[in-house]
Amino acid sequence: MMKRSLFVGFVLLALVPLIHAACWHQLPSFGATHCQDGQDETWHPIGAEWLNSKCARCICGVDGIHCCDIWPTRASGGCTIKYDYKTCTYEVIRVNENVSCRFVGK
Repeated sequence: MMKRSLFVGFVLLALVPLIHAACWHQLPSFGATHCQDGQDETWHPIGAEWLNSKCARCICGVDGIHCCDIWPTRASGGCTIKYDYKTCTYEVIRVNENVSCRFVGK
């Protein structure tokens, strides 16, 4: 029983990076006081937080720019995700009515 619990624990820990698979980081230039959003080519002062045109939440810090998608990146088989970048919303669409949809990643 202990081996099974340990195995399950390792499997769950292995899944943790997948949760944040839709995040990225860019290091700042030396002495930088602003960060440039590579998606929109906009500049933001250190301490700023914003949503860019691909609906990623970004933060400019002294250690660079950090951005993460705000919605699921993939759905289980038989389902697709339709994104609306104007409103930063999404809709899950079932391709196969016999399949329940699950999100994979964030």
